[in-house]
Amino acid sequence: MIEIIELLFLGAAVGTLSGFFGIGGGTILVPALLFMGYDIKIAIGISVVQMVFSSIYGSYLNLRKGTLDIKMVLMIGFGGFAGALLSPYIIMTLSSKTLEAIFLGFVLFALARMFFKTTEHQDEKSAHPVILFIIGAILGAFAISIGIGGSILLVPLLVGFLHVPLKKAISAGLFFVVFSSLSGLIGLSVAGHIDYESGIVIGLASLGGVAAGIWFKHKVAEKQHKLALMVFYIGVSAYLFYRLVGHNG
Repeated sequence: MIEIIELLFLGAAVGTLSGFFGIGGGTILVPALLFMGYDIKIAIGISVVQMVFSSIYGSYLNLRKGTLDIKMVLMIGFGGFAGALLSPYIIMTLSSKTLEAIFLGFVLFALARMFFKTTEHQDEKSAHPVILFIIGAILGAFAISIGIGGSILLVPLLVGFLHVPLKKAISAGLFFVVFSSLSGLIGLSVAGHIDYESGIVIGLASLGGVAAGIWFKHKVAEKQHKLALMVFYIGVSAYLFYRLVGHNG
C-alpha cells in the first residue's frame, strides 16, 4: 500500500514536470525509480508506460491551447515511431551501467544546448522531410532505450536549428513522445520488459500533474521557463553522475 502511495505521488510530480517542460516524463521518472531501488531496465519499461499517458493527454491540452503545430512535427514523429521499435534490441545488448551513461550523455547534451544564446527569428526554418524522419528515428531508437521520449534533445534542436519558439518547440517535443512511447510500448511489451502495474499507477497519477504543468507553463515568462529547464537538467545530470562515479550502486 505504501509503495502504491509513493508511486501515485511520483506520478503526479512527473506529470507536472512533463507538462511544464514538454518532456515525456522519463527524464525525471527514471532517476527517481533508480533512487527507489529499481534496476534501470525495469525503470525504462515503467517510464515508457507513463510517457504514453502523459504525452497523449498533454498533446491534447496543447492542441486546445493552440501551441501544437502537428504538421511541423509529424514526419519527425513517424521517424520516432520507426526508430523506437529498435529499443528492445538496444536494451538487451547494453549493460545497465552503459544505459545510465548514455542517459547522462543525453541530459548533458540538452543542458549544453540551453547555454547557447538563441536569437528570436521572425521566420522558422524548414528541413527536408527525409532529414526530419531520420532525426526522429535516431532520437526514438536511443531515447526509448533509456526510458525517455526524445524531446529532451528534440526541443533544443528545434529551437537552435529551426528557430522554433521555445514554447511551441516544447509542445512539439511532447507530441513527438506520443509516437516514440507508443512504439516503445509495443516493442518492450513483446520483449517482456514492462511492469504494467507500476507503469499504469504512475501514468494515471501523472494526468492531473500534466494539466497543472501545462497551465503553469503558459503563466511563466519564456526567460524564466528556460532558466527552470536549465536548473532541472543540472539536477538530473548531477544525480546520474553521482550514481556512475560516486558510489558502487
